Amino acid sequence: MTLTDIKFSEFLKDFEKTLKYLFHEKEDINKLSLNRGLPPELLNQILAERPLSVAIPEEYGGRGSIVKECLGILAAASYESLPLSLTFGINIALFLEPVSKYADDSVKQGIFSRFLENQNMGGLMITEPDYGSDALNMKTMHQEEADGYRIKGTKHWQGLTGLADFWIIAARKTLDNGELGRDIDFFISDNSINEQKVVVEELYDNAGLYMIPYGLNKLDLKVPASYRLHPETTGIKMMLDILHRSRMQFPGMGMGFIKRMLDEAMAHCTNRIVGNGNLMAIDQVQYSISRMQSAYTICSAMCAKSSEISGITHNLATEGMEANTMKAVVTDLMQECSQLLVQLSGANGYRISHIGGRGIMDSRPFQIFEGSNEMLYAQIAEMITRSMKKQKQLNLFDFLKELSLTSEACLHFKDDLSFTISQALSQRKLVDLGKILARIICVSYVLDLGKKGFRNDLVQNCIDTVRHEVAALMCSFKFENNVQVIEGYTEQSSWLKFV
Repeated sequence: MTLTDIKFSEFLKDFEKTLKYLFHEKEDINKLSLNRGLPPELLNQILAERPLSVAIPEEYGGRGSIVKECLGILAAASYESLPLSLTFGINIALFLEPVSKYADDSVKQGIFSRFLENQNMGGLMITEPDYGSDALNMKTMHQEEADGYRIKGTKHWQGLTGLADFWIIAARKTLDNGELGRDIDFFISDNSINEQKVVVEELYDNAGLYMIPYGLNKLDLKVPASYRLHPETTGIKMMLDILHRSRMQFPGMGMGFIKRMLDEAMAHCTNRIVGNGNLMAIDQVQYSISRMQSAYTICSAMCAKSSEISGITHNLATEGMEANTMKAVVTDLMQECSQLLVQLSGANGYRISHIGGRGIMDSRPFQIFEGSNEMLYAQIAEMITRSMKKQKQLNLFDFLKELSLTSEACLHFKDDLSFTISQALSQRKLVDLGKILARIICVSYVLDLGKKGFRNDLVQNCIDTVRHEVAALMCSFKFENNVQVIEGYTEQSSWLKFV
């Protein structure tokens, strides 16, 4: 019997049961979350269920790299533990899928077998100490040798530092003049082989996501020629394809997390009695939980959309608009939902052992890594304004009405969007505009999901919630604010002198 003979619903149910047993009966997830890393035997028991098989092609013994299944596993994990879900997300989107799509056929079987049979894991190395989001200027270099490639450099903030068995490493070619080439190449390294072993120089004291080790990695590796990934065109486009696919899988990690925040909030507010009624009878509580339900609806719609468009058969290098939207909006929603749960929970929420308090710290870096949200929102706005300029269309609503991605959704925001953009926007205005556009795109996902039968009351409440948010963002966008940093601000600014 192969893995694909098991219906996904059964596979997922068994996995959820395993997590519930391991985290709530055998161990206490609230106590585990206070420690660095997961106990190896516990991690092995989780991986023994072969959750990562969802990202391995069927011909290599996996379940077939079906996006719906990948997102389902991520959601199941994040309902219990966001760090565990991110561990899976790193393995799936940043290692297994790139290997499936771009690696030499001669190395795939060996790698995938170790994932299925030996609970191996893998990650991706791009970020460097001096080059975070500026990946195109990375200094890690590679040089071709007789029987492979020599790779030298320094990487940091890689999730699973010191824990992953395999890495995909980004590097630039050393040219004859000593300079580095403009394109980026990717190589697999196997940490079980001495000359491919990554040296961990430091483990970081990350403030959240305690289960996942991060750190500083020194590279001086020699990898065989067959371990180089093969792009369809250029290495930069391969990197964009990988990163955009990863961003489109963020809704999977967000789905279980947001549902958990919502379930905890509803249970607490239903059972907590204040005066003659429970918290749920309070208007402000209704407003807060309705926002969490809106987040649940948006994330559900993103998962459905991602399942349709982000498989490895698609090249996502040019799909920055939707990739940025999914990543930025869902991570904002994750942080908001954890903040709301803590607020509703009172003092008890402000504990690391509380799912809400822990959720604030665990979800916060999601707004930063793989492109900070401000940068992604600005890019969304730049894509739209650039297209408007090219088409010589100045009215935002008229443009969005003709754009397939927003043609239906924008009708709900006509009053807010009926204005012209006739001049270049400052970066802070681009961020505001990007937030607005991203939320309108999300409404288009929600409308699509509603047509498939998703419950209508959640859809309508979500649209009203987003309309409220867009109206507030429009006030920010239209407000003239050119405030600059004041140098030497401490002169004549001590209040003690004026009392």
